[in-house]
Amino acid sequence: MPEGPEIRRAADALHDHIAGRRLDDAWFAFPELAEQAGSLIGREVRAVDSWGKALLTRFDDGRVLYSHNQLYGVWKLHDAEREPDTQRSLRVRLTAGDRMASLYSASDVSLWEEGRLHEHPFLSRLGPDLLTHEVTVDTILERLMDPRWRGRRLGGLLLDQSLVAGLGNYLRSEILFFAALSHRARPIDLTDNQRRQLAEQMLALTRRSYETGGVTNRDDWAAADRSEGRWRFAAFEREGLPCHRCERLIEKLSVASRRLYRCPSCQPD
Repeated sequence: MPEGPEIRRAADALHDHIAGRRLDDAWFAFPELAEQAGSLIGREVRAVDSWGKALLTRFDDGRVLYSHNQLYGVWKLHDAEREPDTQRSLRVRLTAGDRMASLYSASDVSLWEEGRLHEHPFLSRLGPDLLTHEVTVDTILERLMDPRWRGRRLGGLLLDQSLVAGLGNYLRSEILFFAALSHRARPIDLTDNQRRQLAEQMLALTRRSYETGGVTNRDDWAAADRSEGRWRFAAFEREGLPCHRCERLIEKLSVASRRLYRCPSCQPD
C-alpha cells in the first residue's frame, strides 16, 4: 500500500491538474453522493492535499471530498477527449473545462463540511501529517513522550497512525536504520539525543521520500548499490546484503505482522 509520501505526490498532481478551476460536471458511482453531484457544479477546487493515506479535495464553499485509495484505488488525470485505458471501475469523475480527474476502484469516498472533518471516523484517529501539517522535530518529540506512546516499542509504534500520519512499512525500517535504533526500544528507554535523532529521521526520511519519489537511501550508498538492483533503500528489502556502515548482513524480521529489515550490529536489541 502506498505510504504518506506517495499519497502526497498524488495529491500534488491532482492539485496541479484541477485546483483553481471551476467544476463543469461531477459524477459519483455512490448513490449517497450522486444526489449531491449537481451542487458541486460551478464550485472552484480550492486545493488538494493529503492526511496520512487520504486525499482531501477542498472546494470554495467549504466542503471537502474525502477519498482513500486503500489497496487498489487510483486517481487518473486526463483531458476530456481521452478516456483512461483501464479495466478498473470508475467511482468518481470531476470535470473542469477540458480537464478530468477520475478515481477508480476506491470504495471509501465521502463529502464533508470542512468544519466537521474532525468527526470523520478515520481522520479523527490520525495524528498530524508529517508532510501537510507543518510538523517539527519538537512536535514529534513531544508526542513520543506522551503517556499514550512513550511505553510502546518502536517496531509497532511507528506504524501507528495516531502518533503521526503517513509512515508505513518501508519508512519504519529506514527510520530505525538511520537512527541506529532497535525495533524493541521504547521512547521512554532512549536518551534525549536518541529521541531527537529518531524524530529528525522520521521527518527527514519522509520528506526525502516525497521529494525523490520513494528513495530514502543516501546518494553515495545508492550509487554503490545499483549493481545489486536494490538501491532505493538503505535497509528495507536488502536482506542478505552488507550494511553500508559495518558490513554485517541485513536481516529480515516480522514485527507487528509486517516485514522489518535491520542491521543486527548497528541496531542491537
